[in-house]
Formats: sequence, C-alpha cells, structure tokens
Amino acid sequence: MAKFDLEWLQVFDGIFTSHSVSRTAERLGLAQATVSIALNKLRAHFDDKLFIRTSHGMEPTPRAQALHPQLAAVLATLEAARLAPTEFVPSEAKREFSLCMTDISEVVLLPRLMNHLRRVAPKVSVVAEKITPESPKRLESGEVDMAIGFMPHLEAGFYQKTLFTQNFVCLAASNHPRIRGEPTRQAFLAEAHIRVSTSGTGHTIVDKTLAMQGVQREVVLNLSSFLGVARVVAETELLVIVPKMLGMTLRTQEQVQILALPFDLPSYAVKQHWHDRFHAEPGNIWLRRTVADLFRDFSD
Repeated sequence: MAKFDLEWLQVFDGIFTSHSVSRTAERLGLAQATVSIALNKLRAHFDDKLFIRTSHGMEPTPRAQALHPQLAAVLATLEAARLAPTEFVPSEAKREFSLCMTDISEVVLLPRLMNHLRRVAPKVSVVAEKITPESPKRLESGEVDMAIGFMPHLEAGFYQKTLFTQNFVCLAASNHPRIRGEPTRQAFLAEAHIRVSTSGTGHTIVDKTLAMQGVQREVVLNLSSFLGVARVVAETELLVIVPKMLGMTLRTQEQVQILALPFDLPSYAVKQHWHDRFHAEPGNIWLRRTVADLFRDFSD
C-alpha cells in the first residue's frame, strides 16, 4: 500500500458512485485518460477487474463491492481532517479539558474558571486531577491538556507562563487565646504548628527557607493536603503557613485569621504548563489565554 495514490481512491469512489469513467473524470476535473490509467493501476493493485462495462454502465465486481465501505471510510476520514476547524469557538465547542493542579488551585482557581466556562463555553467540561510525578508524561501524551501550579522540575519540551506570584501568611483560629495580630518571632515559635507537604506547590520553599534562617517550629501535625487545614486550625490552637490567596479563601469558610509572618519567606510563581506538541492546537491556545486572563489580577 506504500505506493497507493490518494487519487486512486477518488477514482474508485467516483466510478462506484457514477458507474461512469467519463462522469468521474468530469467530477474530479481530470482527463478521461488519467482516470482510465488510475483504474488500470487499481486493477493491478487489487488483482481484480473491479468494474465491468455493462449496458447499465461500469458495474462493480464482488471484490469492488467488498472494498468500497473500507475505501469510502478512508476518504471520509481524510475529508473530515481537511474540513476540521482551525479555530476554537467556545460558544459552540463540545469538549472535555483535563487539567492537573494542586489542591490549592482546586480551592482558589477552579470556582472562577468554572463560572467563566459556564458563561462563555457551556458545552465545555473539565476533569481536574492532582499533580503527580506522572503529570509530565500525561502532558506529553495529551491525556492532560495543561498543568497549573509550581512545577520547576519540568524539562525540555514544555512551555510555561506565569499566572501570578504568591507569598505566605500564617493562619490561626479567630479565637486563638494567645495569637492576636502579627505575632512576634518568639510568640510564633512558642506555638505548635501544622506542616503541609504536597507536590506542585511552592510550599517546599517554606521548610528550606526556615532551615536556612535557623527557624525551628514544633510541628505536631503533618498533612498531605490543604483541603482540611482550615477546619483543623479553626478547631485547635495550631498555626499553619499557607499561600496568601489560599488563606483569603479559607477565611471565608472557617473561623480563622490571617497573620503576617515574623520573618521573610520568598514568593513563588504559579504557572500554567503545556507540552510543545499541543502548543498550536486551537483548543489548547484558547484554554491558556482564558486562564491567563482570568487570573492576571491574582498577584500579591
């Protein structure tokens, strides 16, 4: 099949449909001799006469009748590819986007994104999954369209765009018996703490920076997710360091207060990441632009 010509498919389908070499030539804009040559090549390729001249025109042989559904499907597939839209029209698109993100992004970013999609792209749906060590491979394969978070480990082949920067704050219960307003360094270290360790966030910066500054917290609770941290803080006397945007969101959900930290922690960039394979894909382009526009005002 390596030498099989696309024009042969069109000739085959034309003769099968019109029962005529001349009408096929006219419809395809080819010379009748060109169509006859293509038919002879088809006969040689399939080792069958394929079409027999009768009083009713060129009638297909049993072999041609068996071939037609498969060859017609190939033509239809090629035509669909040719006519595939080169633009993504959100109001008409029916598509499922897969995003990998942190639990922070699920709490802070996903509500705004979904509300926007319901307005401008009502047939678009989203599958959200956690950032894991497998996320780069899933981005490369196309199983995931985009990642949102702090992923400095991504290697060559990936694009990235900063959405906003984040700094850190402290959360404490609103009725905490000792913590009111910005705590001193001594007061902060006198309390028991929660440490949250989750991939895809800038929170790995916290422990490294505190260690470099010689700050040693008494960590009594380690969590793998931020999703339940506000309830724990609100119901205990424990403190936790969280990204500022997450803290602002959690404050609307639980009885917690946001406090400035008594030492400096570096900010970090929250980015969207996508693979080079899908850089020019219309839907991916639209999604990236949409996310960038929605969250450009999130910077501290």
